[in-house]
Amino acid sequence: MTGITIALSKGRIFDETLPLLAAAGIVPVENPETSRKLIIGTNRDDVRVVIVRATDVPTYVQYGAADLGVAGKDVLIEHGGEGLYQPLDLNIAKCRMMVAVPEGFDYARAVRQGARLKVASKYIRTAREHFAAKGVHVDLIKLYGSMELAPLAGLADAIVDLVSTGGTLKANKLVAVEEIMPISSRLVVNQAALKLKRETLAPILDAFANAVKKD
Repeated sequence: MTGITIALSKGRIFDETLPLLAAAGIVPVENPETSRKLIIGTNRDDVRVVIVRATDVPTYVQYGAADLGVAGKDVLIEHGGEGLYQPLDLNIAKCRMMVAVPEGFDYARAVRQGARLKVASKYIRTAREHFAAKGVHVDLIKLYGSMELAPLAGLADAIVDLVSTGGTLKANKLVAVEEIMPISSRLVVNQAALKLKRETLAPILDAFANAVKKD
């Protein structure tokens, strides 16, 4: 197929990518929140959007099922970024990767005393690297949803998760105690497509870059 396929996930990333697509003259013809279609056409015959889970975007792009996509830095770190060109931080879908613990838990003391912490996260690679760099011993527990429940149910001492407003933490009597890194979404491009479809891709990448600069 000579056209361009763009992998996006529903929700905040899709919504915040729309103005960047518009800057490149690309407008999806349907909203994935209301459409059941997983492949959405655009106003351009040679460009289509595929709707995938956020964690699957790098995989679709890596293996060439999509030519480019938008994925959070959190997802890219866990994926490893193999086979992907990451030309641009889009500065969208911003949040922070944080360590959070139940209110009243003395995290600093536990770390200082060399306690072995049980940490729940879906971001195992990020958590492992963070605590290893600090010299803190942790048992990592992989979860896929509702991290906040883990300390409340006694499964973990702490969690590593994305925090935007902090409202969910507060509602579950958790406090953020350490920022691991700021997170935003990045443009990822299949390396083979970059060579084979350069004429079509280059104007899209340039339009994205110019739109990001204006912000």
